Amino acid sequence: MRFTHLALVAAALTFQSCGGTVLQNPFTQSPSSSSTFERPMIAELQPDAIRHVIQNAKEQLKVTTKYTQDYRVIPYPGGDLPAETGACTDVVIRAFRKAGVDLQKEVHEDMVANFASYPQKWGLPGPDTNIDHRRVQNLQTFFTRNGKTVPISTDGDNYRPGDVITWDLDGKGMTHIGLVSNLWNDRAKRYLIIHNIGGGVAEEDRLFAWKITGHYRYF
Repeated sequence: MRFTHLALVAAALTFQSCGGTVLQNPFTQSPSSSSTFERPMIAELQPDAIRHVIQNAKEQLKVTTKYTQDYRVIPYPGGDLPAETGACTDVVIRAFRKAGVDLQKEVHEDMVANFASYPQKWGLPGPDTNIDHRRVQNLQTFFTRNGKTVPISTDGDNYRPGDVITWDLDGKGMTHIGLVSNLWNDRAKRYLIIHNIGGGVAEEDRLFAWKITGHYRYF
């Protein structure tokens, strides 16, 4: 009965915090065709953890072609949705697992010990391993509590491959999350973003598409 109650509540409120609508008028910018670059078109990735994060994020580009906001019952630890679908948070979760960090487990353990420190906007009485790590606000809290924040900047050069970025999509609290890629856009002077905002995982020039609300460097 407890699970049924949690599932019903979570299903109704699962991803108010993760943008699930495909935005119209995308403005993806292709890297410049110029033969002169201020840096390599594709950054060399060090340390190994960052390389693993980026590699696993890029693997999702051809596999995860759908988007879902649904509440799903998944195993713990190491739980995941079917690889072909997921939300914005799942891009980060899957990428981090390649680097040996299971955010499902890490977030859950921190929430069990510090539940009151996390957002209380979903009306749940306690942690839920099926959904907690798949909420943008919870990931923001976890990264902040672990000292992984980096100053937000309007200079694209301050964002490195493997960084995690969060945004406010509409000025009303609809949040989104993605990873900074290692593919450099010389024309725009910034790296592309790997994310899923409704049409599957994509690698696009979206760093400054929306208001940045968080910048995190875990590795």
